[in-house]
Amino acid sequence: MHRRLVTAAFLPLLFAGPTAAETLANDYPTEARAEYVFTCMTVNGQTQDMLRRCSCSIDTIASILPYDNFVSAETVLRMRIGGGERTALFRGSPTMQAVAADLRRAQAEAEMVCF
Repeated sequence: MHRRLVTAAFLPLLFAGPTAAETLANDYPTEARAEYVFTCMTVNGQTQDMLRRCSCSIDTIASILPYDNFVSAETVLRMRIGGGERTALFRGSPTMQAVAADLRRAQAEAEMVCF
């Protein structure tokens, strides 16, 4: 009898979907995570320790920032690298600044947690 009650109590948990935080942390494609880790290791060193730290970093960023926002922020930051009038939109617009700031904050948090 007790076994049935325990099973009945926990059965819904087995079929429950992922929490919002789990969904947010897992919406980054593996390819995007690998690209981030490779780039991070290129900058910081090709060691096992850096592999662990860079993987931690993208996991932390993914837990803070949805993937679509990550892509938008990376696009803004890459467009700022170039010069000329075309990049002015990506430098001066408050919306673009906010998009980039979200990624910078997530990266700062990841650096504090992982490095």
